[in-house]
Amino acid sequence: MAITFEKVNFSYGAGTVLAQSILHDVTLEMPTGLVTAIVGQTGSGKSTLIQHINGLLKPTSGRVIVDHFELTKHTKEKELVKLRQKVGISFQFPENQLFANTVLEDVMYAPLNFGATKAEAKLAAEDTLRRVGVAVDLWHKSPFELSGGQMRRVAMAGTLASNPSVMVMDEPAAGLDPKGQTELLQLVLELKSLGKTVILISHQMDHVVAVADQVVVMHEGRVVAQETPEKLFNRDAAWFKKMKLDLPKAGQLAEKMKANGIHLSRRPLILNELARLINTEVSHE
Repeated sequence: MAITFEKVNFSYGAGTVLAQSILHDVTLEMPTGLVTAIVGQTGSGKSTLIQHINGLLKPTSGRVIVDHFELTKHTKEKELVKLRQKVGISFQFPENQLFANTVLEDVMYAPLNFGATKAEAKLAAEDTLRRVGVAVDLWHKSPFELSGGQMRRVAMAGTLASNPSVMVMDEPAAGLDPKGQTELLQLVLELKSLGKTVILISHQMDHVVAVADQVVVMHEGRVVAQETPEKLFNRDAAWFKKMKLDLPKAGQLAEKMKANGIHLSRRPLILNELARLINTEVSHE
């Protein structure tokens, strides 16, 4: 399910003296069945952008097209139910999404809300909780008794339980240990293998390299790049400094080597690639 932004502008308090312009003439496409990573410094407009994908925010001007659904400033609230059945969002702060007495009840809410029977919702919730790695002995606890990482998994399960065609994740790795982060990346790739369109906000460039088919770079409310990780992370290092973005760890190490007079034929994206380049281009000099 493709997502298209066409000349989207957004301002909080539009039409008032307190209007604050956040997005500026955003035009981009997130292709069906691929992983699009959105990166940018804090305040660049990333979270505002993704809230347009399921109509939590509506454009001040321009339009967003999700499949055949067109979102504009004139879209009525009652029409958004159709869109929200297609698009699930897992937010950066999971405690804001949790509300039920137990973990299982919380995850059952979305499928129930979209018309599933109680039995169907329970099966969907149990399947999704297993998929995201929430232990069975936690299912009947209050979600507010859980750790931050566990709450994040439950919030994600709640989003996935209604089987949306588009999955949007806002900094999903925050609060997860290294094992949890690896499992999260595997989940992203699993969702892609199921044909889902995945949108991922992340400040961890190694995660972006691991799963993204394309990367959208936001800066001061504008799209300044939309390209593959391979192309993006071979831009000049000065550009990343200007955008206040990090390179992946392998790229950072390659830049440090370059500063010390050791030049590689290309900037590697992953540490294994860096090791191969060092072995073939440096070790035999």
